[in-house]
Amino acid sequence: MSIENFNIEGLSDSEVLASRKKFGTNILESKKKNLYVEAILGLLKEPMVILLLVAATLYFFTGNTGDGIFLAVAIVLVAAISWYQDAKTHNALEKLKELSQPNCKVIRNGKIVEIKSQDVVVGDFLMVDEGSTIVADGTIVHSNDFSVNESILTGESFSVEKNAASTSNEIFMGTQVAGGLAIAEITAIGNQTKVGKIGKSIEDISSEKSTLELQINNFVKKMVILGTIIFLLVWGINYFNTGIFLDSLLKALTLAMSVLPEEIPVAFTTFMAIGAWRLMNLGVIVKQMKTVESLGSATVICVDKTGTITENKMRLDKIYTLETDKINSVEETLSNSEKELIVTAMWASEPIPFDTMEQSLHSFYEGIAENDNRPNFKMVHEYPLGGKPPMMTHIFENAEGYRIIAAKGAPEALMAVSNLSESEKETLKKKITDLAAQGYRVLGVGISKFDGTNWPKKQQEFNFEFKGLVAFYDPPKKNISKVFQDFYNAGIAVKIITGDIAETTAAIARKVNFKGCEEVVSGDELVNLDNTELEKITSEKNIFARMFPEAKLKIINALKAQGHIVAMTGDGVNDGPALKAANIGVAMGTKGTEIAKQSASLILVDDDLSKMVNAVAMGRKIYSNLKKAIQYIISIHIPIILTVFIPLVLGWVYPNIFTPVHVILLELIMGPTCSIVYENEPLEKDLMFQKPRPFSSTFFNWSELFTSIIQGLAITVGVLAIYQIAVQNAGNEAVTRTMVFTALISANIALTFVNRSFIYSIFTTFKYKNNLVPLIIGITVAITLSLLFVPPFTKFFEFERLQLNQIILSVCIGVLSALWYEIVKLWKRQQTSKNSFFTPKV
Repeated sequence: MSIENFNIEGLSDSEVLASRKKFGTNILESKKKNLYVEAILGLLKEPMVILLLVAATLYFFTGNTGDGIFLAVAIVLVAAISWYQDAKTHNALEKLKELSQPNCKVIRNGKIVEIKSQDVVVGDFLMVDEGSTIVADGTIVHSNDFSVNESILTGESFSVEKNAASTSNEIFMGTQVAGGLAIAEITAIGNQTKVGKIGKSIEDISSEKSTLELQINNFVKKMVILGTIIFLLVWGINYFNTGIFLDSLLKALTLAMSVLPEEIPVAFTTFMAIGAWRLMNLGVIVKQMKTVESLGSATVICVDKTGTITENKMRLDKIYTLETDKINSVEETLSNSEKELIVTAMWASEPIPFDTMEQSLHSFYEGIAENDNRPNFKMVHEYPLGGKPPMMTHIFENAEGYRIIAAKGAPEALMAVSNLSESEKETLKKKITDLAAQGYRVLGVGISKFDGTNWPKKQQEFNFEFKGLVAFYDPPKKNISKVFQDFYNAGIAVKIITGDIAETTAAIARKVNFKGCEEVVSGDELVNLDNTELEKITSEKNIFARMFPEAKLKIINALKAQGHIVAMTGDGVNDGPALKAANIGVAMGTKGTEIAKQSASLILVDDDLSKMVNAVAMGRKIYSNLKKAIQYIISIHIPIILTVFIPLVLGWVYPNIFTPVHVILLELIMGPTCSIVYENEPLEKDLMFQKPRPFSSTFFNWSELFTSIIQGLAITVGVLAIYQIAVQNAGNEAVTRTMVFTALISANIALTFVNRSFIYSIFTTFKYKNNLVPLIIGITVAITLSLLFVPPFTKFFEFERLQLNQIILSVCIGVLSALWYEIVKLWKRQQTSKNSFFTPKV
């Protein structure tokens, strides 16, 4: 039934523009926050900025204007970097918010068009059906058994029936369609809607802290406490020894600044925001930032059959009637009973079909009907898809009062409410099995009669005449076998959870080489199991057919109870609870209902499951690169801390080898390395062939922390060795400082290359495509050379131009103090190779 039958033309393009100019766009405008003010307030809470402000003030107070100006410039640079990171995060979230806006259907220029919700204008005719989120306020002009859940406004969870004729004929933004279909003329948008006036927001993206973020914040807090203790200790020792208050305070501040790993939160924010942006470019919309980190931990993915494994292009292909007792192709010449079967199936479909099966039925009806009777009939009552197994019933009536009561659904559902003999039932079961074994989606079709308008509460109370079977074929996607293999290679189990019958699901599973297609568990079997049996069967079996919402939810919870990180794909209203329960709910962007999209934490824009493989790979890459960055930060901070601390506490000849100016210079040089270079690192070649990391494992496990500490101590030994060599060769303080600084920068560059992989050698990682590595390293070298050879810089930082042999010695020892870890990596590769050689093939 086309939209012309409703006699609604909708707005023209010029009317849309005029309405938008008059009433604005359909956006809830919350009170705008001043991002600059927020950024400044955030900076004033940063420990490093506080220390810089104190140190700069002390320098100005003691007359060291040059150092004070440098630290003031450093504060501006830190602020600029912070603003840049905040802007990237803010822009990424705004883009995600824009993309996660629900779409909607409106009638314009006499046609149904799909648009973004923010493009709806006053005067539009909005079409909403089961599973939709209503995107603006309006008045109903047409409806079929329409009901709405208005809990966002009323707090009541039950649905409310509405129609054009009643006093309750308004729909409101943010509410959800519980059943039926309606067309409403929009009367208010944006802040003029009911939900807008009471100040509720339905489009916020969650910003709650994730497990990893809490772990990182906890680590940084501990370092701040440690820095405070060391600061007070060093200040006290120096003041006791010298009696000079301000000088002792500056030395203590130098050490405190070296302890703070302020790059870690910056790196985390950068990695997550850019990761979400990269996923968005892959066609995966991340609704919650915490999902990015959990992607790499997914151990099980539960998928639907229709539209996920198959193309969701259901086409009517075979039909069967008891009268002919023969399965025929719809391309052959059809008997009258076969034509009646297709006509009845069409009447059992939605008047405006959005499901591909129903679209196919309407299309075939148009081809076989001598006269199109759809404009002459109006739907007077509807029973939406429901029951176990499910079915749906539509009741149409024309002006003369003639009724059509048509139903379609699971064959066993129609068989249960039809007058069939036992032999007919057995025949039907055999035909259903034959069709399902070939991969067909089979529906039963029935017709009934009823007088009066006191409709039964349940559609199952009608007495139906069973008309026959309609079989649809939906071919598997061409890439789905490879997608499953990619999941298997990554150590991720795949389970099919579908409402379709077992035989059809198993047939499709066999065609795509799905593991475990031999056995299928039904929803009825599942629901009666206790928790122990449920966990056992969900662990051992991979295909679950005839699943209703409660059964899907039980599977997800059973898998989670076993410690799995579960990803679940879904597209329907009934998938909402399971999507919310899953660790990673994945909604389909094209065919998914708005309820499914709102329940999910990820949206696959084009319904392509291969994008989920990319998302898992991205999650693993982000986690791996973040770990590299943070291990680098820890390793490089240790020599800075100890190079400041040891000469000061042990009373070496040059105790103030580094001042706050030098520490902040090192921080500014090294900061971009971790947050820019490591974020841009490619996926390591074996990362998608490893088992998922346990989600419960702490980010800073002792093995990795020990590696970082040893790397840091090795660099410290090299740097302090340079210190002693310089002193032993009668080097003055400026020469010693310059050699120590050069060694530390050289170690930093070497460590950047070494930590690009904790398994593969630098000769392998040199081949990794990361254009930022030569850029950042080049900038670091250029800054170092300018500090060593440009007189104003050399003088300001109290350096001295070195002789060639001093430069070579400092660089070599600095590089070797980081490069030694390549021997450890070689040993790791040999052990891995040895273990894989002795591992028996299975």
